[in-house]
Amino acid sequence: MRPINNNAVRALALVSVLATLGGCSEYLDRRDTIALGAGDAIAADKVTMMVDPWPRVAADKNIAFNGERMENAVERYRTNRTYPPTGSGTSTAYQPVATSVAPPSAAPTPTQPAAPVK
Repeated sequence: MRPINNNAVRALALVSVLATLGGCSEYLDRRDTIALGAGDAIAADKVTMMVDPWPRVAADKNIAFNGERMENAVERYRTNRTYPPTGSGTSTAYQPVATSVAPPSAAPTPTQPAAPVK
């Protein structure tokens, strides 16, 4: 008969202990609550009964804007004459490059129709 290896006995003992402890995990999974966050019944009722969760200011459709300025910006974008971005903060890390942006020669003029969309 072959002698029993000590490593095999240790491995078998470890597996049997882990299998025994694995049966306890079902006990820990069973709780008296529905979810882990249960117990906030009052907070859940407040949210359920809330009519409109948005603030009153969100319904204000009178947004102040400058239509002429927006129209000029769209026209500059359409004719490819946009301004390079400039930093508005106090940091000196952003230094804008001083270049002049010239419109390309193939840019459409306001009298030419736009290209057809496929």
